[in-house]
Amino acid sequence: MIAEADALVPLPLHRTRLFAYRYNQAALLAHAIGRASGKIVGADWLVRRRATPSQGRQNRKDRRRNVAGAFAVKPGRDVMGKRILQVDDVLTTGAASAECARLFLEVGAARVEILTLARTVRPE
Repeated sequence: MIAEADALVPLPLHRTRLFAYRYNQAALLAHAIGRASGKIVGADWLVRRRATPSQGRQNRKDRRRNVAGAFAVKPGRDVMGKRILQVDDVLTTGAASAECARLFLEVGAARVEILTLARTVRPE
């Protein structure tokens, strides 16, 4: 996935959450992968347009509704025909990643894949 990507794009935090945390784990991962692979990191290609409540206790349907319209591809970023590798730290339902992938495809990306460090699973 990394070898075939044109750019690595971390999922963004809203500025208030970024201020509180002081860092974006997805961006740190994307930059580390970018340094190791020589790939471009589009850390500002996605913006979080509005803060969203924590998704920790929400079900799949509520998570999708929560992130609808929360992200945007930053104007002026040339994604046409590009293979985008979205980088996220933790994937639960994939609602945020799916919303961002949809936006990239809508503005002309050729393909969007998701690379995540951790995946949550429901205990059985």
